Amino acid sequence: MSLFVKICGITTAEAAHAAVTAGANALGFVFAESPRQLSPSTAIEVAINVPDHVEKVAVFLRPQPGEIEAVLDEFEADVVQADWPSLKGFGACPVLPVVRGAEPPDIGPGRFLFEGRRSGTGEMADWSVAAELARRAPLILAGGLNAQNVRMAIETVRPFGVDVSSGVESSQGIKDNVLINGFIKEVRKIEKEMVKT
Repeated sequence: MSLFVKICGITTAEAAHAAVTAGANALGFVFAESPRQLSPSTAIEVAINVPDHVEKVAVFLRPQPGEIEAVLDEFEADVVQADWPSLKGFGACPVLPVVRGAEPPDIGPGRFLFEGRRSGTGEMADWSVAAELARRAPLILAGGLNAQNVRMAIETVRPFGVDVSSGVESSQGIKDNVLINGFIKEVRKIEKEMVKT
């Protein structure tokens, strides 16, 4: 079993390098209003050395019409993440729909991100709902994860992958390289143990 790991809210080239070196599968660059918000030009600079095998995810919340396209005109993202209603009919590149606990999961068989009501706040998602949805489609679990609780989250939900942002920060919006490494190291340890069982 291989778990997909996304480090979201990357704001510096140093944090991007730390995440890639630790073995992240994807990095999230936030273009929504947030302490982690980047302009497309800054995101280009931050992501300049991210290798091709690591997905660059452009993260939006509830974008206005044309907002995603305007960012993609400058920043070359591999995937676009936003709340599912905002992505219906979007076809410019692969998408990662965000589903929250209260919303019906009408997203089909593709992978999606499941989190709490508010993004980037460390609010825990409902793991019991997530576990049910994870049996139906590839679910990436987000919301309040860190190196201390990710084992319980994975064992409870059995997700396709995990997504962390505030759980690897020393202060709001500031990624900590040691915490990034510790989170990914813990996920890979759990991954190996699950293969053996």
